[in-house]
Amino acid sequence: MPALPKTGPSLFLGIELATDQLRASIVDEGLELVGVESVDFDSELSEYQTQGGIFTTPGEAYTTPIEMWLKGLDALFEKLHRNYDLTKIKAIGGAAQHALVWWKSTTVPSLSSLDPHVPLHSLFPSHTFSLPNTPVSQDTSSQTHALAIESLLGGPDHMAARVGIAANASMVAAQLLRVRETWPQEVWARTGRVQLASAFLGSLIAGKWTSMGESEACATGAWVHGANHNAAGHASGQGYWDEGVLDIVGGSREEGRRVRGWLGDVDVSGGSRRAGNVSRYLVERYGFDPDTIVAPFTSDYLASYLSLFPTSNDAVLSFGPMDTLLTPAQHYIPTRLYNLFPHPAQDPGEKRKYIAVLSSRNADVPRALVRDMYTKSWSAFDRLVAIVPPGGSIGLDDKLFSFWHLQGDSYPFSRVKGIFRFETGIKVTEFRDLRANPRCLLESQILSFRVKWSQMLSTGVLGSPRKAGVSATPPPLGGTRAAATSSLGVPFDPYDFAPLPTRVLATGAAANFPSVSNLVGDVFNAPVFVPLTQVDSAQVVPHRNAPAQGYPSRSSLGGAYVARWVWGREWGSGGLGVFEDEMKRLLGKRWVATGGTLLRTNVNGAASAVGVGLGLGGGSGSSTPYGHPGARSGLGNTVFVEEDEDEELDMERNGRQAALVSPGIIGGGVYGAATYGEGGRMRTQTGSTAESASSGMAPSTAFTTPDLGNLGNITPGGLAGNGTSGTPTTPTPLTPVVALATSDGEAQVGLAKVAEPDVDAFMTYAAIVPEYYRLEGMLIKGIV
Repeated sequence: MPALPKTGPSLFLGIELATDQLRASIVDEGLELVGVESVDFDSELSEYQTQGGIFTTPGEAYTTPIEMWLKGLDALFEKLHRNYDLTKIKAIGGAAQHALVWWKSTTVPSLSSLDPHVPLHSLFPSHTFSLPNTPVSQDTSSQTHALAIESLLGGPDHMAARVGIAANASMVAAQLLRVRETWPQEVWARTGRVQLASAFLGSLIAGKWTSMGESEACATGAWVHGANHNAAGHASGQGYWDEGVLDIVGGSREEGRRVRGWLGDVDVSGGSRRAGNVSRYLVERYGFDPDTIVAPFTSDYLASYLSLFPTSNDAVLSFGPMDTLLTPAQHYIPTRLYNLFPHPAQDPGEKRKYIAVLSSRNADVPRALVRDMYTKSWSAFDRLVAIVPPGGSIGLDDKLFSFWHLQGDSYPFSRVKGIFRFETGIKVTEFRDLRANPRCLLESQILSFRVKWSQMLSTGVLGSPRKAGVSATPPPLGGTRAAATSSLGVPFDPYDFAPLPTRVLATGAAANFPSVSNLVGDVFNAPVFVPLTQVDSAQVVPHRNAPAQGYPSRSSLGGAYVARWVWGREWGSGGLGVFEDEMKRLLGKRWVATGGTLLRTNVNGAASAVGVGLGLGGGSGSSTPYGHPGARSGLGNTVFVEEDEDEELDMERNGRQAALVSPGIIGGGVYGAATYGEGGRMRTQTGSTAESASSGMAPSTAFTTPDLGNLGNITPGGLAGNGTSGTPTTPTPLTPVVALATSDGEAQVGLAKVAEPDVDAFMTYAAIVPEYYRLEGMLIKGIV
């Protein structure tokens, strides 16, 4: 791309170490996007032969080479140096995937005195690390070790009360224990330091060892937060490493102390202070200003959360290899029902803030598997979800339910594994109507978050009711609400939408599917917003998690925003102490100064087909999940990759405008292409609604595998009335979400509304919740 003129305002750099790529975003003082760069591991560092940036091995192990990260970082800084005046960069922030870096105890070159004439990957060759290939967040091979730690601590309730979380395969304590017990003894013996990937990245940029933030320490399963009642005997407000957990990990008190040394200290300042200045190495090699500030780095999903500036009544739903739902929490009340982390960017003087996190590992992979099994096309998948009625049936008493637990998950699904389907309350091996599978899968995934949300709310961790001023719906049955709830067999009222989030902010490739966004809005009875960057990016490549070329990721933007915030505080130019308030102030100031111009959403990226020439677009910000074990497995270099649609990209770019109705512009997205359902509700239009608006049975392009002969009326031409299969025709590309009418308040911070709430649809799902809850409970108890 052409170089940016070497003049202009102060700039702020955000770097993300994702699973599949290294990404960088640059913003100016007003948070306007001015630069985007990336390095794709598979294509640009093909010598490592990764797929989606990882290696897959038997036993649900997923690893990645540390040396590849370093080589990618060299390439990323070369691109930045070539295209931008790096002396204008005033601060650097960033984020990284959840992974560990195992340094050898042998002499490592001092980070503060690296030779600027030598690239990083030569300074730190693979033998520098006791584990050259390290497990990544998708790795579940340590699940049994996590459960062992949980058991030794007295079970999920006792563990959560002690260290803030229940067992999960990603927690650092479990990964450490697995290495000690299953890897050769010399791996453990030669280790001298263990860093999270975010701290590793921050250390290389700052030229000194940097500590992990407390929000990440709370995810290790070995840290006691300062607000925990167990910390009463320690310094006021200060957390500490739990010696009992470390002794379990190390196998003895002596080894536990050694592990404590590996992990180092934790930054409990709240993330508002600089971690240091940029390293002499980067100054001399790439031309950074030596006064450039390095802000604290954090996890990718937390940085993505920060980039959206959620309010107390919002839920952030991130689709990806692991689906997560995050929301602001007012109190530190740890339980086994959710993970609870300190806010990673808060002023020490403000009231402590937290982020409650619900997660599911069974996310992109089941969605891709269902696509391959029943449709072979994301456009067909989206159409089936849109066409099939809620619960897979128009009847009230014969709803269909499916649960896809392909990987070990956290509580309460720690020991649930398999695919389970139910018709009329009876377990079946397959639905009689195969078309119901895509919708039933998505309903199960989203209803699971709906149930978890209500259970989390009952703990009081979120504070006040979510929808102030909203009248609760009347009990569906006679009598009091408590009696009605008891009769339904659930511990909450599924018909009451007052406690649910006011808005759902969605990211990730699945949110690009109109049927998915509409379904989220129906289940939570809340409008769904997607970042404008992602809406525009989806017009180019709708079915991938990774941002398209020239589009920023949400995590790198979050890192850049934190860098801007810390810089403002350091130099006394910050107006407001609260991170979200200050970012909104800057964006509001920019909005007024530009006369209401939308934020730029790409830099020299491929133009959106509905906004050609506007130079607008963006990325989803989600990391790429799994390797690609075989053709048509659905586990490609991004989960949302498929060979059919690779060949359709040109058609997708050239044909998008023809597929949309009445396009209006919002940041390169469209206001149009929306239809009104029952009651005049505005809906994002799917391929099915676009093509079947006149007859309800018009042709679509769904096509299935040849061996699904009993699929009946799913045909290459859509829902055939005669129940026969036709000959596959050229697939129609997925028509992604488009922006509906969005208020200035959301537009100025870079959000676009893609789905509206519908009380009638919500009530339909409320009626389904009790049976879903009953069946889910049976799975958890192992009685099916």
